[in-house]
Amino acid sequence: MKPGRHPRHVISKWKKNKALLENKKLRPFLPEMRKFSRANLLNMLKKHKMVYVKPVNGSLGRGVMRVELKPAASAVPYRYQLETKARSFKTFDELYVSIQQHKRKGDYLVQQGIHLLTYQNRTFDLRVMVQKTPQKVWKTTGYIGRLAHPKKIVTNYHSDGTLMPVEKLLSPHMKGPKIKAYCTDLQDLGEDVANHLHKVFPGIREIGADIAVDQKLRPWILEVNTSPDPYIFRKLKDKNIFRTVIRYSRANGRVQRK
Repeated sequence: MKPGRHPRHVISKWKKNKALLENKKLRPFLPEMRKFSRANLLNMLKKHKMVYVKPVNGSLGRGVMRVELKPAASAVPYRYQLETKARSFKTFDELYVSIQQHKRKGDYLVQQGIHLLTYQNRTFDLRVMVQKTPQKVWKTTGYIGRLAHPKKIVTNYHSDGTLMPVEKLLSPHMKGPKIKAYCTDLQDLGEDVANHLHKVFPGIREIGADIAVDQKLRPWILEVNTSPDPYIFRKLKDKNIFRTVIRYSRANGRVQRK
């Protein structure tokens, strides 16, 4: 690759996860991930009881499946959901065959499932936007919550998720001062992710880190988008956030001036 020709967009979830695993500070925030195979799916299911099967190069939550192993006493212990359709099976072999039939083309991953916090009985995760400033410094410019559609397993806005302020989604789980401190920690985590990924992929200018929060309030880095949608921040009441995000996106050549 010629100097200055580093790609700005890294699609592969596997490559980005592998890069993040190199960082000892970030490693504890990464759910276990393996390449999809019959053996890896079975082992991960036995270990975690719930996993996500997702395309290596997918986007917008398309093709993502949540796979579960119920307690041994269950008559139908294996289950997975794709979009709004759930299917249950008595044996692992039946489960595996069905997943193979409903997968999209291309490689898939198996990722440790995180039991997300909920807001009004709907799961949510958080998008942290980190951008390179004109001063060549990585800065968290915004964060927003993504509330899943009641019948879906993914939180993406493009899959009928609802965009909401992070503070509101966290409010049932922690008090005001703790929410503020938690959001500061999220900003720092996002900047740590951006700084490390930039060392491995020098062409990137922006990232959107998708952060899950589990029942113990522990953050997990689900995946990192190197071409994050800046327009979702229009939904926030504080319009200064959107203006900042768009300004940096334009400076980084991501969006055109109108």
